[in-house]
Amino acid sequence: MTEPAAETPSNDALLGFNPFDPEFRRDPYPVYRRLREQAPVQQSLPGLIVCSRYADCATLLRHPKASSDGRKATAFQEYAAQNPGAFDADEFMNETRPFLFLDPPDHTRLRGLVNKAFTPHVVERLRPRIQEIVDELLDAAAARGELDVIEDLAYPLPVRIISEMLGVPPEDHERFKDWSRELARSLDPEAVIPPDLMQRRQAAAEAFRDYFTGLIAARRKDPRDDLLSALIAAEEQGDRLTQDELLATCTVLLIAGHETTVNLIGNGTLALLRHPGEQARLRADPSLVRTGVEEMLRYDPPVQLTARIALEDIALSAGVLRKGEQAVLLLGSANRDPEQFPDPERFDVARAENRHLAFGMGIHFCLGAPLARVEGQIAIGSLLARSRELRPLVEQPEYKENVTLRGLAALPVAFVPA
Repeated sequence: MTEPAAETPSNDALLGFNPFDPEFRRDPYPVYRRLREQAPVQQSLPGLIVCSRYADCATLLRHPKASSDGRKATAFQEYAAQNPGAFDADEFMNETRPFLFLDPPDHTRLRGLVNKAFTPHVVERLRPRIQEIVDELLDAAAARGELDVIEDLAYPLPVRIISEMLGVPPEDHERFKDWSRELARSLDPEAVIPPDLMQRRQAAAEAFRDYFTGLIAARRKDPRDDLLSALIAAEEQGDRLTQDELLATCTVLLIAGHETTVNLIGNGTLALLRHPGEQARLRADPSLVRTGVEEMLRYDPPVQLTARIALEDIALSAGVLRKGEQAVLLLGSANRDPEQFPDPERFDVARAENRHLAFGMGIHFCLGAPLARVEGQIAIGSLLARSRELRPLVEQPEYKENVTLRGLAALPVAFVPA
């Protein structure tokens, strides 16, 4: 079930800018710069503010009284009270949500059960398999002489990895890719999603839920050496995941373990294409791939924004987020804040001090960050190592319509094997 909205505000009113403006989609960073300079803590609607500076975003990401659960916002609770017939309030308030949108202690319990599968040590053991898949995908590109970085590399790599981790049969991986594309819109504010996309998203959610209901039942009868079987069997202080918690967890793992990595690889490759000097630098010194990927995450992050609700008054640089108010944190803007990053508009694959917010901060720091980093390093490092030349085949690539996630719909390049 989706969160209701009291009214449908204009796209400009909701965030203080229009995320669907073609110019903004191509390059949101001039808008972010204006916000940082003129209205770093901007009241866009009653009960809603937009934060664009690093310090304020970091404060709210780390603050123990900043909630990720949108149901705790005063505006939502007032709407629910005033419109009892608009939706089943009891069902919505009690529905099981992914731990991404929960607070302790539920968040702590559920994240703890999944965290073991995504530690840096466990992820490092996946390097050979990730390299094997990347080599297979690039072999096919070399034979063609061209590559759509999104469709031929960025999408198939993470969906195969997360599907294999969960124990999804290979023949179903393609279905996962389609569901992931639709479900990625579930991270966007409800008010900015057109009705037809809402219907497609809901259909994808139902199909995903039906599929995993069947797969969970199969794994209960016949456990395998996979993450889904481990989650079914997991116990922490005597507590197991319920069926609904399992389904919600699988949903967030699909989106967080897939879409964000797609955008990291796509956005990072585009940055290299637009900065040929840095591309040459990385080719000449492959050891820079680790700092290079971190710079790609800072410079054009896959996740552009997130939200927090104040459970008590929280002081910010230019005012106070009052109890019950909701703040939209513009992570893409925070990552270009000159107060935090020297010369922030410069793309520098060797940038050393780079505590970006692409993966968030605090208790909701991205669970899949170690996996995304390794997938990005191997995919982009191999793309450069396997090619003598990467040349874009379109002047201005098309972006997906997502608001929260920023990523390309396609990125065709000429792929000349080394």
